[in-house]
Amino acid sequence: MRTYHVRVNVTLSIDEKLLARARALAHERGTSVNQLVRDYLERLTGTSGPAGVMEQLERLWSEQPGRSGGWKWNREEVYDRPVLHRHERTRLRG
Repeated sequence: MRTYHVRVNVTLSIDEKLLARARALAHERGTSVNQLVRDYLERLTGTSGPAGVMEQLERLWSEQPGRSGGWKWNREEVYDRPVLHRHERTRLRG
C-alpha cells in the first residue's frame, strides 16, 4: 500500500501584528511560520501521530531549561533504599 502526500497552498488573512509575533516565535524556535501553522493544524486535527509527538517532546526538551540546577542523579542515590535479601522476600511469594 502506497501513501501519497499532496501539498496545497493556502492563503490566509492575518493581522500584521499577529504575523510579526508569529515570525518572532518561529525565529526563537528555529522554524518557520508555515511550520508553526502546520504543527498547529496537526495538533488540532489529531493527526500528528507518534512522530509528531516525538518532535514535540524534543522541541520541549530543547526549549525548557529544567529546574535541576545542574544536579544529576547517580546510581547510589537512585537505589538508596533498604535491600531485601532473598530470604526476606519469602512472605511476598503467593
